Amino acid sequence: MTEPASVILALSGYRAVIEADRWVPGSYTLVVDGTPQSHVNLDDPSQLFFEYIQRIGHVIDQLGLPGEPITAVHLGAGAFTLPRYIEATRPGSRQQVIEIETDLVDLVRETLPLPRGASIRVRHGDAREVLGRLPGGLRGQVDLVVVDVFSGARTPAHVTSLEFYREAVSLLKPGGVIVVNVADGPGLAFARGQAATVLAATGHAAALAETQILKGRRFGNVVLVGSREKLPLEWMPRLLAGGPHPSKVVEGSELRNWIAGAAIVTDDTAVQSPPPSKNIFQVGTRGD
Repeated sequence: MTEPASVILALSGYRAVIEADRWVPGSYTLVVDGTPQSHVNLDDPSQLFFEYIQRIGHVIDQLGLPGEPITAVHLGAGAFTLPRYIEATRPGSRQQVIEIETDLVDLVRETLPLPRGASIRVRHGDAREVLGRLPGGLRGQVDLVVVDVFSGARTPAHVTSLEFYREAVSLLKPGGVIVVNVADGPGLAFARGQAATVLAATGHAAALAETQILKGRRFGNVVLVGSREKLPLEWMPRLLAGGPHPSKVVEGSELRNWIAGAAIVTDDTAVQSPPPSKNIFQVGTRGD
């Protein structure tokens, strides 16, 4: 692909663009409404670029035995970075991807084709609505649920509540995990509320992020991991060692102290995530 492929998304009206990464051969970036949302290395899908995606990849690596196929549900498609990663590192995995922007999925599949033979089923529609319509046979059978839902640069309110997370967690098998990407700025009021909510929905949770982000000093991504069973403590050194650095994993009493009394989010109190400053994530695209 020499020129960027693009489409105006019918539902949101945002412009989605897929551009070649000039620095990494075989790699591409999906930009939606000026915000980079996904990075894909077609030559090596096991290589993850964005820091928060790398952290999610480290969590995935700890599930079951190395290379063992898993069952995963992804809320939010982007450019299918994590489904591609799972297929590359755990061949034979069964995956469901839910995405509301149908023309975004069409753009990605046409421009950056999915691996042949991969068991990746796409379901179109609102993440929360489709979640409630998934086959009953999936309930209690899923190893991994990834929540990475964005409209432009913000997470919609209705996928941030306790009611939503309980529905998502109901898919998990014993030992299964839910992983949530949370974007927030200084003070981390939104992220702390999300951590309190994931903890309430699962019973066991941890937060992973770059140290300065966890201290609430700048805008960035916090990865929340939750499970209905105690998260294996042996995960923690591996997640830290995997980088990017400097990084920290917060769990147990330290997580509760970090939440600092933030209220659990319900459908009645949910709000969308805060917008990032224009100079943090937003980029220009050729042809603008």
